[in-house]
Amino acid sequence: MAKGRKSVKKEMDYAEFFEALKLMEEERGIPQKFIAEKIAEAIVVAARKDYGGDDVVSCVIDTENKVFSVTARKEIVEEVENPFTQITREEAARLDPQSVEQGFVEIKLDPRKFGRVVAQNSKNNFRQGVREEERGQTLAEFQSYNRELVTAVVQKIDPKTGNAILSIGHSDATLPKLEQVPDEILKEGDHIKVYVVDVKDTERGARIMLSRTHPNLVRRLFETEVPEIFDGTIEIKAVSRQAGSRTKIAVYCQDPEIDPVGACIGPKGVRVNKIVEELAGEKIDIVKYSENPVEFISEALSPAKVVSAEILSEEPKVCKVSVPEAQLSLAIGNKGQNVRLAAKLTGWKIDIHPESGFFGE
Repeated sequence: MAKGRKSVKKEMDYAEFFEALKLMEEERGIPQKFIAEKIAEAIVVAARKDYGGDDVVSCVIDTENKVFSVTARKEIVEEVENPFTQITREEAARLDPQSVEQGFVEIKLDPRKFGRVVAQNSKNNFRQGVREEERGQTLAEFQSYNRELVTAVVQKIDPKTGNAILSIGHSDATLPKLEQVPDEILKEGDHIKVYVVDVKDTERGARIMLSRTHPNLVRRLFETEVPEIFDGTIEIKAVSRQAGSRTKIAVYCQDPEIDPVGACIGPKGVRVNKIVEELAGEKIDIVKYSENPVEFISEALSPAKVVSAEILSEEPKVCKVSVPEAQLSLAIGNKGQNVRLAAKLTGWKIDIHPESGFFGE
């Protein structure tokens, strides 16, 4: 009866061990197989000391079949020269009669015997392995977000730097103050959209570069809100942005029956208004793209109306534009913002003149 109880207790110990691995996988996202490999490595290192440092010990932890075994393999010889790696024929026969014919014997060891040694001597190695696995998982998670739009939760704002600590998936990341929209006030608990500019694997771990000011944030928002852009019917040709103030976006559709600008605005402006709301009131000019630079530049200067446009130079790209005198300030924009964004959108330097040819006194 005692032996039976001992056997059950041993199985229960292993059951608890495998249950612990399962819990660690669920709570920390570290695969059971990885943890089992690290523990097996630690046991082999610890057990090897009992065998003169010779590589005769092996450990198998099979998480699928719930198998946990530690064995030492010794060669069967007539005369033992190295007791750590060799065993006499008589001794081997007592352990396993069939081993004599094989020329070696597998000696089963109790894994619990090495528990304390493993904990003492292999703790740092095990922790490092776990950290590396967590780092790898974080990197993989971040890479799946690369150049995409993600929803993040603001955890806290650094009072000194103004940087925001965000929660993305299972990990935290930093949104630098310089990548935040000017005058936008973020608060703990806010759900915000951020654009993942890049993901890098550094010595300190995975580094994710986030932005709320990047032009591609607006591009991804339109892909989300406008089905025709998402499915490729409408194409975003260019985006220029002064974050927190104004964005210009050029759209194109090969089908002449579809109005790309109207589709992006949506019924009663519902689509573009959702994006404006996400960007805290940032103004958005949606213009129609054209292969013809004169037409494209004229569209890009919206909301101003262009009377005429003339290409002055192809290299560098320079265009002279005339607008009604009353719309000169509108075409140029506050502190030159409108013409600057139009130039960035089209790739042309735009020289604006009033229709009369005179700038006034």
